[in-house]
Formats: sequence, structure tokens, C-alpha cells
Amino acid sequence: MDEQKIPLWRDDRFLKLVGQIVVLAVVIVILSIIAHNISVNFRRLGLNFGFGFLNNPASFGIGDHIIPYSPTDPFGRALLVGVTNTLRVIILGIVLATLVGIVAGIARLSDNWLVRQISTLYVELFRNTPLLLQLFLIYQAGFLRLPPPEQPLQLPFGTFLSNRGMDILWPAASARTLIALAVIIACLIAGLVLRQRQLKIMELQGGNAGQGYQKILIALTVVGVLALLFGLQWEMPSFEAGRVNGGLYVSSEYSALLFGLVLYTGAFIAEVVRAGIQSVSKGQWEASQALGLRSNLAMRLVVFPQALRVMIPPLTSEYANLAKNSSLAAGIAYADFFQVSFTINNQTGRVLEVVLLIMIFYLTINIIISLGMNWFNQRVQLKER
Repeated sequence: MDEQKIPLWRDDRFLKLVGQIVVLAVVIVILSIIAHNISVNFRRLGLNFGFGFLNNPASFGIGDHIIPYSPTDPFGRALLVGVTNTLRVIILGIVLATLVGIVAGIARLSDNWLVRQISTLYVELFRNTPLLLQLFLIYQAGFLRLPPPEQPLQLPFGTFLSNRGMDILWPAASARTLIALAVIIACLIAGLVLRQRQLKIMELQGGNAGQGYQKILIALTVVGVLALLFGLQWEMPSFEAGRVNGGLYVSSEYSALLFGLVLYTGAFIAEVVRAGIQSVSKGQWEASQALGLRSNLAMRLVVFPQALRVMIPPLTSEYANLAKNSSLAAGIAYADFFQVSFTINNQTGRVLEVVLLIMIFYLTINIIISLGMNWFNQRVQLKER
């Protein structure tokens, strides 16, 4: 007996395909209308769409830059300075915010009443106040109230603070430093590869397997630490003749923005960490104690790796928020990509082109963060058979 064909209006696959075609058609129509309106308005105003203006001289200075720049450079060079300024805030901010969030999140679950309350106060204070207000407070009431550069405040490890910014210990640009960095990176890569092999061997042959890898990992760690401490040619700042010489100078605007983003995002990450740890069943703690593990080892070896699978998706959102919140740098006059772009907009009147560049830049940054975190999420997930 021949099977009866399902009518198209009842075929689920056909209906889904039609739905997708309709949605795509609607999107195309909307984009066409927007493009037509933009074209009409450009012709009415006598404007031309294009990015050729990026080759014109910028004619404005940027006080905070890590690559060479002068006002005679083109707008494209100014945007590149903004990109580097934003990236150094985002990258270092993600690292520091993660460390602060992990410490604060674990502290919120501490048995010590004082530690728990201090962590709770920090989290509630920074999570429930606007970030821009925090940046104003850190910049205006913090860095700008420090002593002048002629009388800096000296801290340990050769750190000098003034209302101009910070001068900190930093490796000098030399062949010795480059060699030490190469050794550190090589030790790190080799350690990660060997650790993955060790885990696979332990999974296949049991917990006592892979002891030879453990000795190699210890040796790589020792070499990397020695290269970090003694291989790098550290340059200590010194105060001479009314000014600080040597080390790395960090402006007060960059420092205020970095501190504000780290403290604000770290408070949210702390809640993510706390929720992830509490999602691990109590039986895991009890099993760790039955094996004789101390609390810190149980947290590091048993509980935290399991909590990580729950923490990574919301962490992705927090990292993306940090990247987008970095645009608030304009509030404290830090020359990030957003502020440089709007300075260019004020000089050229190229609103549409500048806004498109801003959207593309932040979209690219957040897509990279999402892809990286999704890859990491897949690596830590349990592999079911």
C-alpha cells in the first residue's frame, strides 16, 4: 500500500522553510528602506558616503598613546591609537576583574564572618551604583587629589603616585628581556601541552599514571619563575631632579578607568562565582573531606572545576559588558576608540561613517570574546558517551 503524501500546508519542514524565507524577505525590505532613506538624505545634503576622510590630517593631539602619534598623522592613525588604548583596557581589565571576582566570590562563602561581610559589602556597593558615578569618584576624588608630580607619593616596589598618574616597575626594552619572555612563553605552552597529555593518561590508566609528566611540569614551572624574576631586566622608577625617571608611566585617566571597570565587573563576577560554587552538590564537599582533602584543596581540585561549567556562560556576558563599558572612558577624558571616533566626527561631520566604525569595532571585540569563551566552555564540559 502506497504511503500518502503529507500536504505541503501540513509539512513541518516546508512550513519552517517558508517561515525563514518570510523573515529573510522582511529583513531585506527593512534594510532596503533604510539604505534608500540614507541615499536620499545624502543627496539632499550634498554628501557622499565613504571613508576617504581617514587619510586627512587629524590636527588634534592624543595625550595617552602607546604607539607613535602626532597631530599631523591622518585620522586613520588616530583611530588606531584609540584601538590600542581600548584593547589594553579590555585585556588587562578582563584578567584583573576575573581575579578580583574569584577572590570576592569565594570570600562570600567563607566561614570567617568578617571576611564574608566585607566581601558582601563590596559586591553590593559596586553592583548597585552606576559605573559612570564610580569612575567620576575614582578619578576626581582619587587620582586628581594625589600630590603633584614634583612631590609624588612613593609606594613599595618603586611605585610613584601623583595626580599625573603612576610610575611602576617594568621590564626594560632589551635583548635580555626578549629572551626571557621567549623562555616564559615556551615554558607556558609546553606546560599546557604536557598537562593535557598527563590528564589523558590519568584518565585512561588511572590516577597514579603520568608521574613522569609531573616532574617535567615542576621543572618547567621553576624555569619560568626564574626567567620571570631574574631573566627580565626590570627597570625601577627613581625620583631625581624633581621628576620620576625609568619604569612605566600610566596616566591617571587610564588608571581610573581600569580600576573602575575591574571593581565594577569584579563585583558581578563574584556573584557568578558564588552561584557556580553553590551549584555543586554538598556531597562533593563531603566526599572531598572523606578523602582527607583540606578545604583549599577541595575547592581547587574538586568543587571549582565543576562550578566552572556553570560559571562560563554568564562570565561571557560579563566580559562583553566590560568591553562595552570601556566606552565610558569619555567621561574621564581617556582617549579610547569611542572618544577618538567622536572627536573625528566633530571635525569631519561624517556621522554615519563614524558610527558604523564604532559599531563594527565593538561588535568585533564582543564576537572574539564570545568565540573564545564558547571554545573554552566546550573544553571544560563533560564528554558524555
